[in-house]
Amino acid sequence: MQVITTKQELTRQVEACIRQQKTIGFVPTMGALHQGHASLVQRAVAENDVAIVSVFVNPTQFNNPEDLQKYPRTLNQDVELLTQLGAHFVFAPTAEEMYSSEELNTSFSFDFNGLDQVMEGKMRPGHFNGVVQVVSRLFDLVKPTRAYFGEKDFQQLAIIRHMVTTSSLAQQYTNLQIIGCPIVREDSGLALSSRNQRLSETEKQTAVAISQTLFTSLKWAETDTVANVQQRVIDTINAIKGLEVEYYEIVDRTTLQPTDTFQNAIGCITVYCGPVRLIDNIQY
Repeated sequence: MQVITTKQELTRQVEACIRQQKTIGFVPTMGALHQGHASLVQRAVAENDVAIVSVFVNPTQFNNPEDLQKYPRTLNQDVELLTQLGAHFVFAPTAEEMYSSEELNTSFSFDFNGLDQVMEGKMRPGHFNGVVQVVSRLFDLVKPTRAYFGEKDFQQLAIIRHMVTTSSLAQQYTNLQIIGCPIVREDSGLALSSRNQRLSETEKQTAVAISQTLFTSLKWAETDTVANVQQRVIDTINAIKGLEVEYYEIVDRTTLQPTDTFQNAIGCITVYCGPVRLIDNIQY
């Protein structure tokens, strides 16, 4: 496996793959890889001739500088795992390699058709602008046949689908398949996340209540209303010492807008466990 740090070298390798008519599977990550990422890479390896993984902590999608600073960076371990998984190339650029100084200091503009006005977008202004900025840049460089994203970041996945199908950028990605992959969980049920590395063992045990409550809410949904289930999830988690719900929204899976029916609905949650911000979701 080869580690690439420059856009020029990545372009050279991608062009060679295209000349040989090889399919390219791509997994964009911010590193600190876990088994959730591994499941995406395994699919990319199995379903394509070449698998490329990016490891880049993208500064333009962090609206909190402290969060950017504390985000775990474990490139050596990441490369070791990706080698074992059979990835062919790792693209691990610096911020200066990815962006000009002007781009780093200017907000990227994009029409989200309202997908950025709810949940994560509402709580983290500018976050999805940075996501689209980096993902569109990576797609332009990697030119993937298929790109793989975890469903834990469900709103992000919906926005990437919008980007490649209905936005002003869509004509650039007519042959690109976006593959959503199921959430991978620890045995306890806690959704795997790079941020879990920042949890103490006690906090990890406490955080399990997030997924347990979401799973229990499936039963509540059989006999109660959307509004009541939504509030019951919030109240249940907030009653647990060390957890604080930032939001829990039950929305339509396609539009991400609030819904009063469980048909085609997904519940998306963000919870602070101590200082660590965790996300999860459940499909009804």
